[in-house]
Order: sequence, then C-alpha cells, then structure tokens
Amino acid sequence: METTCQCNTANNDTVTKGKAVLMTEHVAGDLANLFKVFGDPTRVKILHLLSVTELCVCDIANVLDMTQSAISHQLRVLKQAKLVRNRKDGKTVYYALDDDHVHTILRQGLDHISHVL
Repeated sequence: METTCQCNTANNDTVTKGKAVLMTEHVAGDLANLFKVFGDPTRVKILHLLSVTELCVCDIANVLDMTQSAISHQLRVLKQAKLVRNRKDGKTVYYALDDDHVHTILRQGLDHISHVL
C-alpha cells in the first residue's frame, strides 16, 4: 500500500480546516501521557480489576501475584493520572476507578482489540 501523497500542492481549504481543529501541544501532550499510562500491562490489569469492584492493595497484589510494594507503585502512577481514586476505611485503603470515563476508555479499548482480532 502506497502511503505517500501523489499531489504536489496542498488543498488550502482542507489545510485551513485541519489547522482550525488541531489540538494544542499542551492538550496533545496530556493525551499522549494518558495513553502512556495505559501502555503498561500491569496497570491495565489493575484498571480492569477496579472496573469490577473496589479493592485494597493486598487484594490486588494477591490476584496479580505481585508484591504490595509493586502494586502501590502502579497505583500511585494511576492516581497521579487521575485514573483511580482511593478511600480509607479504618486502616485499609480501597481503590476504585476515578469515574465513568476511565471505565469507558477501558471498555472501548477492549472492544477495539476484540474487533481487530
């Protein structure tokens, strides 16, 4: 499949429309960073677990057969990206998806890969 453009001049109307809707560098950077967080299989597994129910670090570590320290590190990354939130119940901290947007991103990603396969 040829991927180069065969024309020698740009369509000014198309270029103008494209520039009008082009996202800023700041927005593009923020979106790229969001998708980087989804680029780690462990974080994706954690998000998937939290899409079903809220869990504490200990439960996530046991399900994924990982150390609590490793899970805590991943949860910190997810929390900084505003993908998960936490609540305390006594000494236990429970984690859940931050909002429905995170669930939608995860579900649509799963839908996409099942469609592609």
